Amino acid sequence: MRSAQILFSELVDYAGLFPPAKLDMATTVANYRAYVHSDHNWMLGRLIVPVARLDEFESAALKLLPTDENDMPWMISALLPPVGEGDIDAAFDRIDQFNESHSAPERGLALIDTVELKAPTAAMIDDALDAIPEGVTPFFEIPCGGDPRGMIAALAGTGARAKIRTGGVEPEMIPLTRDVLSFILACAGARVPYKATAGLHHPIRKVYPLAYSPEAPRGLMHGFLNVFFASAALYTGHADEAAAASILDEESSDAFTFTEDGAAWRDLALDNELLASAREEFALSFGSCSFEEPVDDLIHLNLI
Repeated sequence: MRSAQILFSELVDYAGLFPPAKLDMATTVANYRAYVHSDHNWMLGRLIVPVARLDEFESAALKLLPTDENDMPWMISALLPPVGEGDIDAAFDRIDQFNESHSAPERGLALIDTVELKAPTAAMIDDALDAIPEGVTPFFEIPCGGDPRGMIAALAGTGARAKIRTGGVEPEMIPLTRDVLSFILACAGARVPYKATAGLHHPIRKVYPLAYSPEAPRGLMHGFLNVFFASAALYTGHADEAAAASILDEESSDAFTFTEDGAAWRDLALDNELLASAREEFALSFGSCSFEEPVDDLIHLNLI
């Protein structure tokens, strides 16, 4: 349905190199190429690659990158070291070299247009912003817990974006609903777009295994449908804090409905125009080490 296509379009940034999948580079790039050519490529966002592993990426992707001048380049988000723990100027020199090399079809088309990095304070965000060149959009990971408003305020009006970590491979790595909501509220108030990462493999909030081994711990994971619908409702002024918290905590897929004209959680409905504005301007994507799990779950729910 059209509303589902809008809410889930380019939603999943593929992070196969990272836990719990933690695939090798060759498998990761082969998977990404397969997803680019799959029936559900409309859900696929960027490929996440650490800047320190770009040489390895270029070697593994040599024969897989598109080489026709009419093809779209692979869009890549480069993971940088935390602010203060690496040479940020050297990192951007490497990104410039990469982009120049892969602007030519014969080298394989690829483009790094976003970077992701951690900065523990608002002052460190300010310092990093001075070093980031035009043409590259940064996502700053905001520590979960506490009051995020000061750090998010440092991003307001700069073109930079925020990032929240929504899970991990241990139960204690999953943030509380109130912390996720605090982050989304702060971003909405400051009109700062954001992305999420980790722990959003499934659309609906439920208890799931946190890794792929039989002995993996289980935890109550946030659902990406919950997070992105709640974000859209908040951003467009159609939900208050209490309603958004209830959406984030919803554990029944039957509470969400989709039509050609819009989507709803219980009695709270958003039309396609509202969904599109929230996705384009605010709640942008989430990083996942699996692309197939989100797709398969949506198919199982008859949403795509």
